[in-house]
Amino acid sequence: MTSKFKKFICSFLFILALTVVLLLFSANSISAFAAERYQELQIFTKVLNFVQQYYVEEVDTKKLVYGAIKGMLQELDPHTNFLPPDLYKEFESETSGEFGGLGIEITVQNDVLTVIAPIEDTPAWEAGIQAGDKIVEVNGESTKGLSLAEAAQKMRGKRGSKVRLGIFRDGFDKPKEFVVQRGVVKIRSVKFTDLNDGFGYIRLTSFIENSGAEMEKAVKEHVKNNKLGVKGLIIDLRRNPGGLLDQAIRISNLFLDKGIIVSTIGRNQREKEVVMAKKEGGFVNFPLIVLINEYSASASEILAGALQDNKRALIMGQTSFGKGSVQSVVKLGDGSALKLTVARYYTPSGRSIQAEGIKPDVFIDDVDAENYKKAIIKRDVRRESDMQNHLLGTKEQEQAKENDANKSSSTDKKTGEDVNYWWKSDTSKKKPASPREKLLSEDFQVMQAYNYLRAWRTIENYGGGVAPPTASIAPEPLNAKGQKKETK
Repeated sequence: MTSKFKKFICSFLFILALTVVLLLFSANSISAFAAERYQELQIFTKVLNFVQQYYVEEVDTKKLVYGAIKGMLQELDPHTNFLPPDLYKEFESETSGEFGGLGIEITVQNDVLTVIAPIEDTPAWEAGIQAGDKIVEVNGESTKGLSLAEAAQKMRGKRGSKVRLGIFRDGFDKPKEFVVQRGVVKIRSVKFTDLNDGFGYIRLTSFIENSGAEMEKAVKEHVKNNKLGVKGLIIDLRRNPGGLLDQAIRISNLFLDKGIIVSTIGRNQREKEVVMAKKEGGFVNFPLIVLINEYSASASEILAGALQDNKRALIMGQTSFGKGSVQSVVKLGDGSALKLTVARYYTPSGRSIQAEGIKPDVFIDDVDAENYKKAIIKRDVRRESDMQNHLLGTKEQEQAKENDANKSSSTDKKTGEDVNYWWKSDTSKKKPASPREKLLSEDFQVMQAYNYLRAWRTIENYGGGVAPPTASIAPEPLNAKGQKKETK
């Protein structure tokens, strides 16, 4: 036997021995793991058996098992839930855009059932339920200790039936009862308002199956109606509780032609899934402003984070809700389902916003609509062009050439004892406010976003080029005397 052959045999035997040791160790580890799990399950089986045999009344085994699963999942996060068959059917219908119920997105904050946001134009919205409301009772029963799925089940019911919600809100001395009539909730997730002169406003209320298609349709229509070019767009994600991840990705793709949209990391930290923007993103040549607030959650934060990190949009408003987890729904054999948190998602720059939220580039305080309207100083303004027999301007001269100068109201003389005899009489009647006027006069944050867009275009003209979306277009902070504040 040669020395080389002896070495080969020794090496082979060593590897074989090492393999046997590893297999034995692995088998022992698996055996120990299985034994531990079996012992734990054995305890559960014993308890279930005792209840079935000796409980004072006969019990429904399925009800006990479902209850045990719910109790187990309550040890995890608030977004992991067990959905019995009836709840799973309703969950599927919710993402399709039409379902029966109240129309609110709820979560658990500090062990209290809390409204993330009512969905616009739904029974809850019309009844006056607001984002941040704490639901402490449903039909007189306390919500303390209820899971999200259990609370949702209590609030669901037949169309036309009523549910009584005990609501505690900042400013309330005690809970107040709100009666909401259940109805068929039809979600129109995309609402467009033309702001004129190439500017547009889109309110995105949720991310459901048709949100991406509806958003694309609205933007294409806006582009089509502005032949001279779109000057800017406001996307309003305030009070948007989120929804389907694929719709957030699709909408992000509309405004991006490169870069990362979102990445997710599960239990295995080394396995990272990255979603990239597709090159066919068609709406990349005009400024975007995205409005968010503390009730913008989940898919809303994915969209805002993607546009912010890719320098595509200026984010304005308040810090978002901070739901940075991904849920996967697994259908089980009996028609029930498990909604399980499987990963955290990260913005393109690698930020995890779980419990932190998206921070806006420009913070804007929310202002009460009624107080804002009252605070606006309204004057009956008279200018040079309103004076009788004023010297005509260039545009007026051009208009006068087209009309009969002798019959023009600008040359009519006024007589009488009226103290304002030198002003033209104003016989025009007040017209109803247009959707644009109503929006800008009643929503302070939207008006600020609109002003920023207009300033953006003005600065572009001064700079001679296209300003980057996150350029500092906000005025520098001033003190009470109008002087620049020092930053330390």
